[in-house]
Amino acid sequence: MRIISTVPSITELLADLSLDSEVVGITKFCVHPDNWFRSKERIGGTKTLNIDKIDNLNPDLIIANKEENTREQIELLSKKYKVLVTDIKTIQDNFALIDTIASLCNREAKGLALVNKLKSTAEKIKSSLNKNALYLIWKDPYMSVGNDSYIHNVMTHLGFRNVLGDKLRYPEISVHEIETLNPEIILLSSEPYPFKEKHVQFFKNLLPQCNCMLVDGELFSWYGTRLIHLENKAITLLESIQLN
Repeated sequence: MRIISTVPSITELLADLSLDSEVVGITKFCVHPDNWFRSKERIGGTKTLNIDKIDNLNPDLIIANKEENTREQIELLSKKYKVLVTDIKTIQDNFALIDTIASLCNREAKGLALVNKLKSTAEKIKSSLNKNALYLIWKDPYMSVGNDSYIHNVMTHLGFRNVLGDKLRYPEISVHEIETLNPEIILLSSEPYPFKEKHVQFFKNLLPQCNCMLVDGELFSWYGTRLIHLENKAITLLESIQLN
């Protein structure tokens, strides 16, 4: 079986399913695992897939995502290849994703083990923190997350009350609106916009009572098995907030 992954988090899942010889192509953003990032054929970016390279690899299965890839490219590829288009909104969706991919790739036992491990991890990091929080993914304009996103679901699981939980998708938000919302916590993601310490300081000056911090975007936005790998980071994050 020849598999191409067009989604970084799914690439890592395929590695954890022990599909090294089956995966023939990944994107330039598929940084986990590192040995795949350095050795596998790269077929462009998530939204700029190189169709010619994909054709040369002649895959039996392409695994894509509704949000991360462009509809036009996926529809084009679907005319020639078997394409699984994923759409992950919740941690529960993620369990089903692993089952589906494991079944397609003849890794049912491995998939079941990963789902059980993920469920155990999810239970360990579940929190009753109950803090109003704003999660920012972009700057100029500032953008956050609505209630139909995987990030929102992870936030809720970790005990954060999303102050934009009445919105959908990825709403823009102004500095004035952030002041008005006055969240207890502002979470500045490491991706897709690489927030830095200077941005933390900006919000601390804007809202002195707010606990603003940099967070690993992979913890909140990568489905697949990333949550398992970042269990300790999630626990550390929650402990640091509780101490403050």
